[in-house]
Amino acid sequence: MTLNQKIRDHLMEKGRHVQVREVRIGLSYTAVMLESGQTGVAFTFKDSTVRGCPMFSDLKPLSGKGAWEILSFLDSSNRIEAAVALATANALANVFSDPMLEGDILEHLAVHPDDQVGMVGYFGPVLPELRKKTDKILIFEQIKEKTAELLPEEEAYRLLPQCQIAMITSTTLINQSVDRLLEAAKGCREVILLGASTPMVREAFLNSPATYLSGVVVIEPDEILRIVSEGGGMRRFKNRVRKVNLTL
Repeated sequence: MTLNQKIRDHLMEKGRHVQVREVRIGLSYTAVMLESGQTGVAFTFKDSTVRGCPMFSDLKPLSGKGAWEILSFLDSSNRIEAAVALATANALANVFSDPMLEGDILEHLAVHPDDQVGMVGYFGPVLPELRKKTDKILIFEQIKEKTAELLPEEEAYRLLPQCQIAMITSTTLINQSVDRLLEAAKGCREVILLGASTPMVREAFLNSPATYLSGVVVIEPDEILRIVSEGGGMRRFKNRVRKVNLTL
């Protein structure tokens, strides 16, 4: 069973009792608000949109549908469908509770000077503080050729086994690469699923190599919907979300 299937199955029963109020598919992020007001976000792969390509079968309009109906698209190969499903999962799961730790992941993660860190996805805000702890950082992105700072994502499968810490963007849940990346990182001392797309579903990750989930809880849902609709992203979320972390 894939990680996406585990997340979906764990949340499905809860989703049967909740309706979706709003769905916003923005240029940077997708947001889903439930009838309770709980809201989740997930990254939008805007280059995945194909003109004339049908999405969500005959499910539209999505507003008013049961959350469980949208969760069923979590393992879709269509990245827009998968993003809406992941945002729905996050709306259901990402509610602040003990034993969540607030703040940036580096406030809680032990990084030693000789640690090799493999970062799947470019997390610009994390890098300055991370570089104070170690200068051995490999950054993998969706590019074809190596640059001065970045390596092609395919290199992650070869190099992550050589790292002590793996920081993996949770957008890999949307493009269905997360299981393969976690397998490559299974020998790392710490494996973090990172970013606003992270579903805080401890139970789904317990038998995986992941040691931390680092995501967000939306605390100003109406503002988040507005920002998403206007094409904004994490920099504009700021105090409208709380950064949270779970140890596994």
